[in-house]
Amino acid sequence: MTQTPKDRSPEGWSADNPVPPPLPPGHLRDPGDAWVYSASGNKYWGAFGAAGLLVWHRQHGILLQHRAQWSHNGGTWGIPGGARRQGESAVVGALREAHEEAGVPEERVTVLHEFVVTIPVVEGEWTYTTVIVEAHDHFEPSMNDGESLALAWVAVDDVDARELHPGFAASWPALREILASHSR
Repeated sequence: MTQTPKDRSPEGWSADNPVPPPLPPGHLRDPGDAWVYSASGNKYWGAFGAAGLLVWHRQHGILLQHRAQWSHNGGTWGIPGGARRQGESAVVGALREAHEEAGVPEERVTVLHEFVVTIPVVEGEWTYTTVIVEAHDHFEPSMNDGESLALAWVAVDDVDARELHPGFAASWPALREILASHSR
């Protein structure tokens, strides 16, 4: 099942202006919600790195997120995730982000693997960690914020047919191999 909202784009956002969302009154923005830059000018979200959750269910496949148009690489498919908070582990950050964006219930998944991509940036290194988890049982994802156009369970063999987020597309062959090793 794919869940699709009517219109969830925050006011003033566009694909050309992917800025942090406005916060509800009384909430403070985390210092991790910031861009970091490579020497060539490429930008990466998350001052302390970022993490995403690849949720795998043996019968239903992979939980994918169709990214909102206003987000960086909007309109592509990837996994729920985002900036890590200061001092937050990749696993904790990925689980938090996946719950916020897709309603992934932490108590219904088991961590299988962490896949880390490291990129040199102006002030050191930036990392994106894909935390691979197996869902114990099927659940319906829920869009809890405006970061998704849709959420869908997609068969592993059908993932490549989607227009994938460039970072996820680059990692998908290795991630698929990791999943295959857990399928045996």
